[in-house]
Amino acid sequence: MASSHSSSPVPQGSSSDVFFKKEGEPAKHLRSVQSLPDVCPKEPTGDSNSLCVAPSLVTDQHRWTVYHSKVNLPAALNDPTLAKRESDFFTKTWGLDFVDTEVTPSFYLPQISKEHFITYQQEISQREKIHERCKNICPPKDTFDRTLLHIHDKSRTDLEQVPKIFMKPDFALDDSLTFNSVLPWSHFNTAGGKGNRDAASSKLLQEKLSHYLDIVEVNIAHQISLRSEAFFHAMTSQHELQDYLKKTSQAVKMLRDKIAQIDKVMCEGSLHILRLGLTRNNCVKVYNKLKLMATVHQTQPTVQVLLSTSEFVGALDLIATTQEVLQQELQGVHSFRHLGSQLCELEKLIDKMMIAEFSTYSHNDLNRPLEGEWQVLEEERLISLVFGLLKQRKLNFLEIYGEEMIITAKNIIKERVINKVSQIEEIDTDAVVKLADQMRMLNFPQWIDLLKDIFSKFTIFLQRVKATLNIISNVVLSVLDKNQRTRELEEISQQKNAAKDNSLDTEVAYLTHEGMFISDAFSEGELAPMAVDTTSQRNASPNSEPCSSDSVSEPECTTDSSSSKEQITSSTPGGIDIMINEDTKLTDLELGKLANSIQELLCSASDVCHDRAVKFLMSRAKDGFLEKLNSMEFITLSRLMETFIVDTEQICGRRSMSLLGALQSQANKFVNRFHEERKTKLSLLLDNERWKQADVPAEFQDLVDSIADGKIALPEKKSGATEERKPAEVLTVEGQQYAVVGTVLLLIRIILEYCQCVDNIPSVTTDMLTRLTDLLKYFNSRSCQLVLGAGALQVVGLKTITTKNLALSSRCLQLIVHYIPVIRAHFEARLPPKQCNMLRHFDHITKDYHDHIAEISAKLVAIMDSLFDKLLSKYEVKAPVPSPCFRNICKQMTKMHEAIFDLLPEEQTQMLFLRINASYKLHLKKQLSHLNVINDGGPQNGLVTADVAFYTGNLQALKGLKDLDLNMAEIWEQKR
Repeated sequence: MASSHSSSPVPQGSSSDVFFKKEGEPAKHLRSVQSLPDVCPKEPTGDSNSLCVAPSLVTDQHRWTVYHSKVNLPAALNDPTLAKRESDFFTKTWGLDFVDTEVTPSFYLPQISKEHFITYQQEISQREKIHERCKNICPPKDTFDRTLLHIHDKSRTDLEQVPKIFMKPDFALDDSLTFNSVLPWSHFNTAGGKGNRDAASSKLLQEKLSHYLDIVEVNIAHQISLRSEAFFHAMTSQHELQDYLKKTSQAVKMLRDKIAQIDKVMCEGSLHILRLGLTRNNCVKVYNKLKLMATVHQTQPTVQVLLSTSEFVGALDLIATTQEVLQQELQGVHSFRHLGSQLCELEKLIDKMMIAEFSTYSHNDLNRPLEGEWQVLEEERLISLVFGLLKQRKLNFLEIYGEEMIITAKNIIKERVINKVSQIEEIDTDAVVKLADQMRMLNFPQWIDLLKDIFSKFTIFLQRVKATLNIISNVVLSVLDKNQRTRELEEISQQKNAAKDNSLDTEVAYLTHEGMFISDAFSEGELAPMAVDTTSQRNASPNSEPCSSDSVSEPECTTDSSSSKEQITSSTPGGIDIMINEDTKLTDLELGKLANSIQELLCSASDVCHDRAVKFLMSRAKDGFLEKLNSMEFITLSRLMETFIVDTEQICGRRSMSLLGALQSQANKFVNRFHEERKTKLSLLLDNERWKQADVPAEFQDLVDSIADGKIALPEKKSGATEERKPAEVLTVEGQQYAVVGTVLLLIRIILEYCQCVDNIPSVTTDMLTRLTDLLKYFNSRSCQLVLGAGALQVVGLKTITTKNLALSSRCLQLIVHYIPVIRAHFEARLPPKQCNMLRHFDHITKDYHDHIAEISAKLVAIMDSLFDKLLSKYEVKAPVPSPCFRNICKQMTKMHEAIFDLLPEEQTQMLFLRINASYKLHLKKQLSHLNVINDGGPQNGLVTADVAFYTGNLQALKGLKDLDLNMAEIWEQKR
């Protein structure tokens, strides 16, 4: 009351006075008025649980008690205990704490506004209306005591004398307006000689405020008097409370005496036995701890002994076990404070030693003599090194092995070259210093033998690398398999533990229901698995010496890693068992990446060998040596390289492309040179060809016969028999005779060389097909220029292009056309499926050849057509019969027949003469029409008939033209 600036000492005298509330208003929405609590109630009240709670100084020190109460308001304001009375009005009237006290607003109380009461007003408005109607209908009875009402009215009248400003809820003197209203400054103004009047005015204001205070105090005293019964009841309850406290104190004293007797008789002896048992267990633990410390103290000497025998894995396991013991069981032991750091440094030293040891092992393994033996060198040592490196996460050992592989591959070529050069006496090593220059002095057989030797050594080298990497891969996969099996065992153990916990919970619930203690149930549940674990650990290490005959915690004294770590046994392909501990630090992902890296390293070894072989080839090819190889030599080189590529692919599982690319590059150069040589040779043959029928040697006939038998290759030379056989006039192909020139025979041989080259070097099939089609096009175009275009007149010096030349050229083209399907089938069987569209070039070439043959036939017809035009234009119908014109025509026809009959087949000859006869009819009809000779049976008609009969008889007398249709009826004009 005295500690708040805005507190109101008395309620406001307004129409909404808190002492007068309307009857019937709902109380559930109004805040209930708290009554004063009884100091000592006669019977306990409240919750039964609160009665059992003992008093607490922490929670009860801030509660309100009777000692916080004041007798009345003046006694509270005029406290005699104050050391110094202040003359100031505010501190004198409202207490010493008026100026200094500051009450901060609470953060936990919400800010209440009118919106919080909207819902309440809406709910109560309807009820209020009903209540007002009921009040008007039935006014309330006057049940109040008239005396009390009078007293209340008098108090209310007195309170109305107090100014309304003191009754405001927001009364605060720190507001300037409120302060000026209560204490106007005019009463304290002493200036202008008005001090006496101002002092009187101030005194009057003080008296008035004191009067207001008395009114308020009287009303407060009246309210207290109305509750006097509560004070008397409190005084009465005080005596009863003292009696209760006395009885309670006596009961507590008696209870404590009984508890002390029970503790002395029943508990002290048992507790002493338990203390002795605990002391004994502690002594056993101290003894075991001392034994463990003695064992740990021997760690460093033991590690030195293991390192002296290269037992890196055992040393690392011992260090790891010791570190674990130091961190768990010997943590805080002052004498071992530096041992952990010493073991860490020792572990780093072991890492360096293992890397150096692996580097030495790699050098010794890869640089062994390559004598066809590819077994792993010191397999046990390799397994121990690899497992130690995996244990320490030193995964860069594969890089060391890869670098050693590159160095070894270089040395293999260098050693093989030196060995080969030293065996050849023709090479002066003193004059030629560089090894590459000495190697270039080898001829092809010597060089190809050197290349075979290099490839064989590389094959053995890759087999050794594969065997070593297989051992490393098996170790990695064994560790990976161990990790997976460990996870499976952990999952199984977790499931068993969960099932055991469920069963234990059920058993505990049952035992509790039967009346047993829960602690007993848990102790029995833990005892059985502990015994099983102890038994299993003893069986796992039968050779371990027990720490004590009566040791309670026997597993604590075990320091050997083999008894505390799970071990899985795995065997390598060589039959060597490896023990894999569970403390490897690699994850499954890292192990999988490492296994892939091992396979990539094997492929990298193949790539290294191929790269070194390519450099060896390029160093030999600097002087154009490889480009100068003939077909058989290049085929030998190509087959050797392809065999090596296939062998390395079988070893490594992946084809290396560098040597294959070099082979393809050399093959392209070989194909270009091969084609240019053949094309140049064909060009020279065509430029010297006189287009006369050539004799066919027996070897060419055998060549054609072998093609007919399905063997598209150059036949092997037969000794003796071929020289005695005479050459034939024509070439017989599948029953047909072809009169050919020598160039065509050589062209067929060249074509077979292309086909055989494709069989020997399959990688050049597409290039050979392109070059062969180019060659066939060149022969077609060049022969057309020489014969049809009469280019042979200037090139060879022929006087004229005869019909025999034309017929021979046509027959040569027909022979090539006959073999184009055979060549197409040969290439189709060897082309990749994606390149089969290149076969369309053969269709284009066939069409070009057929067009060329048709042009030659048209040229022969055109020759006779010009002859008919020349002779028949001078024909006159007169004696003698036959006329000279028809005699000349028949002579020329006979020459034509003699020129082409032996060259062309009979069917082609008939077709050609049919076309010539049609031209003859056309010219004769034209001349008869010009001479106005008609079929009228006259003398001229008889002469013409006699000449035509002479022509027909001569033509049918020629060989192969007897069945030729020579009907001459259409040459006559109809009778006019």
